Amino acid sequence: MRRLNRKKTLSLVKELDAFPKVPDSYVETSASGGTVSLIAFTTMALLTIMEFSVYQDTWMKYEYEVDKDFSSKLRINIDITVAMKCQYVGADVLDLAETMVASADGLVYEPAIFDLSPQQKEWQRMLQLIQSRLQEEHSLQDVIFKSAFKSASTALPPREDDSSQPPDACRIRGHLYVNKVAGNFHITVGKAIPHPRGHAHLAALVNHDSYNFSHRIDHLSFGEVVPGIINPLDGTEKIAVDHNQMFQYFITVVPTKLHTYKISADTHQFSVTERERVINHAAGSHGVSGIFMKYDLSSLMVTVTEEHMPFWQFFVRLCGIVGGIFSTTGMLHGIGKFIVEIIYCRFRLGSYKPVSSVPFEDGHTDNHLPLLENNTH
Repeated sequence: MRRLNRKKTLSLVKELDAFPKVPDSYVETSASGGTVSLIAFTTMALLTIMEFSVYQDTWMKYEYEVDKDFSSKLRINIDITVAMKCQYVGADVLDLAETMVASADGLVYEPAIFDLSPQQKEWQRMLQLIQSRLQEEHSLQDVIFKSAFKSASTALPPREDDSSQPPDACRIRGHLYVNKVAGNFHITVGKAIPHPRGHAHLAALVNHDSYNFSHRIDHLSFGEVVPGIINPLDGTEKIAVDHNQMFQYFITVVPTKLHTYKISADTHQFSVTERERVINHAAGSHGVSGIFMKYDLSSLMVTVTEEHMPFWQFFVRLCGIVGGIFSTTGMLHGIGKFIVEIIYCRFRLGSYKPVSSVPFEDGHTDNHLPLLENNTH
């Protein structure tokens, strides 16, 4: 009884077979079919390789939401060289929300040489070239995100030459924490002196002829420092044409959460607009000589996530390639074979044979339809 049930079940399964087998004696091969098969297999191999390269690649996904974090502090990372001695300049941050000076104790003032060494000039040239390419091709930013922590360091390399030239500049570097509100980081003449209405800089002892706010921004970023990330002002160099000159940078900071297969960091992107002018009170150009970076925070937060094609999607696309090429080449081969057979039969075999007119004895001709050709012998 069980054996009978097994036979019925097996018979039912055979009837559901969607892939019937054709005996080898019924299969006929042809040169055209072999040619089409070679083309199909070659196409499948090429498309499979291309699909595998797409499967290995990753892309960056951008998501936007409202930034609800207002209690935490904002970190500012600074590495700026000013063409003045350290005792003549001071750096501070003015918090516009509380109208007070945020302490800049985290900054270090180092005597330095403003002119770069040959190796440092090559580093700056490459950094400026990358900046120009980023402005033309915004999609390169995705490559930088994915290569973070893997690419070469973007910090200014140390001098390779032992220069005996005395220091003529001041390198201000380090970091400081401010409230997440709009503010103004500035470098001007003299050290800051706080007072109830704000702050001032003691610049009376510095001669105006010694003012020189030519500067080089080796690094400026907000949030966590991520090696390999290039910021918009990195590598910027400005040369002052006058002693009393103001350089202004208007910065919009966007909080950014970066999640890749290598790192996960809370950093910030920013855009910047530059302006510079000579201070001339007689001509109506008022202000204070120095370097001013006015920053404001965006209310939106960007989440950048590196994504990868799932394996099931790759498998489905691969099956579609193989099945689609098989079906398409089979149909094209059948259509081509049908057209060739029609043309061959039409011009080689023919259905009718023309017969010349047969004259009668009275001088008339037979204009009836020609007789059907008889090929039998």
